[in-house]
Amino acid sequence: MKKRRRPGRVARTRSRKSLTAVQSVSLCHQDSYVRLLRFLKQKGFASTVLQPAQFTDTGRGLQTLRALKPGELLVSLPEACLLTTDTVLHSDVGPLIKGWRPRPSALLVLCVFLVLERHRASLSEWFPYIDVLPTSYTCPAYFTDDVITLLPQCVQSRALDQRTSVEELHSSNQSFFQSLQSVVSESVQDVFTFEALRWAWCTVNTRSVFMARPQSHFLSGQDVCALAPFLDLLNHRPDVQVSARFNSDTRCYEIHSVCGFERHHQAFINYGSHDNQRLLLEYGFVAANNPHSVVYVDTDHLCKVLHGDRSLQQKMKFLSQNELLSNLTVSSEGPGWRLLTAARVLSLPQTQFGLWKSALLGQRLSEEKERWCLQTIRSVCVQMLQDTDAALEKISTMLQECDASVAEQLGVVLGLRREESCILGKCLEILPES
Repeated sequence: MKKRRRPGRVARTRSRKSLTAVQSVSLCHQDSYVRLLRFLKQKGFASTVLQPAQFTDTGRGLQTLRALKPGELLVSLPEACLLTTDTVLHSDVGPLIKGWRPRPSALLVLCVFLVLERHRASLSEWFPYIDVLPTSYTCPAYFTDDVITLLPQCVQSRALDQRTSVEELHSSNQSFFQSLQSVVSESVQDVFTFEALRWAWCTVNTRSVFMARPQSHFLSGQDVCALAPFLDLLNHRPDVQVSARFNSDTRCYEIHSVCGFERHHQAFINYGSHDNQRLLLEYGFVAANNPHSVVYVDTDHLCKVLHGDRSLQQKMKFLSQNELLSNLTVSSEGPGWRLLTAARVLSLPQTQFGLWKSALLGQRLSEEKERWCLQTIRSVCVQMLQDTDAALEKISTMLQECDASVAEQLGVVLGLRREESCILGKCLEILPES
């Protein structure tokens, strides 16, 4: 389970309109948000500067009620409002979890609690929060096989790994779920379905804030996640800076704005300097105009371009041994350092093995070799752009025939592929032709 560096909810980017064209509608008067705010108020929360709203560019988010100065407190959520493993261990299912061996992970415990509370619906104390959570997600764990095949090649395996890990979490804990039969009125198999656990897993994985907790005698592994109602309505934007942490003095999870926000604008947070592939894999969205985005070059593309080199296998082995076959990238400004270094090694003949290590350390080669490296990278980019264009055509066709849930998944992949097409196009403008 990965650590959360930044809190908040993912923003599913639905348009590329400029910020000046963004419109919003308050959600405060909807019954679900009235219940949520009343529930949190009973636990000590008082929101004075933000309100839930629907925005035309990101969907649901939080809107400022007044201008916020740099450094001003944006949200302060009392500890009692946070859904943590302590919440679960002190609930009616707590004794059953405490007695289970082997000890379950913090992630599994939070997932179990979410599944149970969602099943209890309006009878649950946490219903006001459960009721405003998404009913599904656009993480790869939800992707159909057809959608996964439309992802860039280097993302497909990681997407499949995510889906497999959720499947294994469900299949490997059937005995644990069975032990919880006494807290549900229906058959436990009907409650802890794969679909229910997948929803809970994505809820924790995409919406939790980082909050390190002392090691519990009843849980295994790290306990670093907490769900934060209301606070997790905040959307991510790459160019925004905030300070977020649990304040042990006030016993509140606090977010301070570094740059401030204008009145009646959407307030944002930032998960970190993540490219869109990582945002899609971890949070199920892509950020428009993400300055951190790059295109990852798969080794298969390199091998395809250089298939005529008889010493290619030996060079690839050398690069692998020196950990230089991962994170090969190009950006709008050209090829990354790792890709250039790999290309320099690949440009050298087998008889000049001594120069391989020099190239590995960043030594430039002759002008002819340097030109060969850039032209080789250009050939790889052309090939990748062709693959991207083919994927975009397939997405366009599928969007005309699929249902709403698949269309939402395709929309995320479409955003990623369009951005990568743009990056590859700009990179090709920089690279010399043969």
